[in-house]
Amino acid sequence: MRTFHPRRAALGAAREDALARLWPVLGFSVHDDAHGPMPLDVDGRLDTATLFGRSAPLVLEIGSGMGETTAAMAADDPDRDYLAVEAHLPGLANLLGLVEQAGLTNVRVAHGDALELARHRVRPDSLDAVHVFFPDPWPKARHHKRRIVQPEHVALLRSRLRPGGTLHCATDWEEYAHAMLDVLTADPELENPAGGFAPRPAHRPVTKFEQRGLDLGHTVHDVVVRRR
Repeated sequence: MRTFHPRRAALGAAREDALARLWPVLGFSVHDDAHGPMPLDVDGRLDTATLFGRSAPLVLEIGSGMGETTAAMAADDPDRDYLAVEAHLPGLANLLGLVEQAGLTNVRVAHGDALELARHRVRPDSLDAVHVFFPDPWPKARHHKRRIVQPEHVALLRSRLRPGGTLHCATDWEEYAHAMLDVLTADPELENPAGGFAPRPAHRPVTKFEQRGLDLGHTVHDVVVRRR
């Protein structure tokens, strides 16, 4: 079951150019090798050393949007690699442009379903962190089962974290924030150092999307948990 809305939008000339030039080097498709095969090791898992050209701690960004947060955090965190997975192709194209402008070497992008990638291609105990920032809140009660932060998905993502690795979620949807906190607190293999919502981490920049929510009077909640 999809946890995101596929969106259609025109790329525009600059993003078309970024995709044409940078995708073959920095991008791959989760679902279709014809649109960029992912490098795999002998066990059929994502070969991150080949993907990034080095071995470094890896951060998985789920739903990177237009890429401002990923680019900013990666720029401030050069010792870790960032893999941004997004279903919205214009957002990935925009991120590629930001990566080029900033001269970043520690960002790669993937188009498709991040949960499928995690389930089938990411090695257990291999991620330093997982970021889920402002996912679709699926506000109608009958759609809550589509939310990405629910026990089954959290168990999957937690299993891909190294011991001590962090799962960091953020939302400006009040009801979803409390649901996130409940689900993440209930997982017996995760611990919450803050004991509840975390103070807003200084390393997570405010995006245009987040600022719009703040301007509307929304409260942004962060939940940061760690694998035991």
